[in-house]
Amino acid sequence: MTEPANQLLIEAINQTMPFGKYAGRKLLDLPEPYLVWFSQQGFPEGKLGQQLALMHEVKVNGLETMLKPLLR
Repeated sequence: MTEPANQLLIEAINQTMPFGKYAGRKLLDLPEPYLVWFSQQGFPEGKLGQQLALMHEVKVNGLETMLKPLLR
């Protein structure tokens, strides 16, 4: 990954969910079924939606454990 891509991943991992049932949780800590639901319903517009889509890919591909050390 290029440096900007690394930074986007780190930002997404450490972003806090701003609303809903899991408000206040880091996106990496959201349950996979919640992210699957978003993928079926449609992710929100903008940066948060892109970050949620990225976390969905992380969870579906089993990369969560590898990325946990990057949580702040």
